Amino acid sequence: MALSELDMNKAKLPAVVWLLDDEAQVVESLQWLLQTVGLETRVVASGQDLFNLPLDQQPGCLLMDVRMPLTSGLDLLEALKQQQLLIPSILMSGHADVTMAVRAMKLGAADFFEKPFNDQQLLDSLQAAIEVHRQAIEKQQLLESFKQRLSELTEREKQVMLQLIRGKQAKKIADNLNISPKTVDVHRYNLMQKMQVESLAELVHAALLLGLPLAFESTKENL
Repeated sequence: MALSELDMNKAKLPAVVWLLDDEAQVVESLQWLLQTVGLETRVVASGQDLFNLPLDQQPGCLLMDVRMPLTSGLDLLEALKQQQLLIPSILMSGHADVTMAVRAMKLGAADFFEKPFNDQQLLDSLQAAIEVHRQAIEKQQLLESFKQRLSELTEREKQVMLQLIRGKQAKKIADNLNISPKTVDVHRYNLMQKMQVESLAELVHAALLLGLPLAFESTKENL
């Protein structure tokens, strides 16, 4: 069930914090702070630029101010949510209130800080968000890989896979598909090779990740 070498390399890319704040002094201070713990910082010039950045290409986090001249951080957070990006966002504000913080969390913010904030608490929050993003990227890459592998199965292999993940034994599968148990074993071997799994448990995990069990219950064509 391993990721391809390319996917593994992507998952291991260094983390980056995308920083969006209109106060130069705050940006400079945060860059220095993040540098002390080895986090790469990329300053974003404007909110609009966010939508042209490869935010989900490597593990990271978006750290942005709420109050900015052209677009508020909350509006950007809502727009990013609509695009279904995986990257977590942490918001900060020098003029925070409960309503603002609640809205940020409802929009999916990973955390919310009021300036001035505790440096260590911010760093801890960033590291936690980055780890969440890293895991989300790996899961998404694995899902895309499984989709590709599934598309390479023959129709008969898909039918056998359906029976296998439902716990059917070879003899029962053979009876259901009107083929011999030996042929079932051949198809099982081939589909396990194509799906790149080594056990039935791994095959079931792949099916769950793909959302296939429910689809199987309704119609074979979902495969």
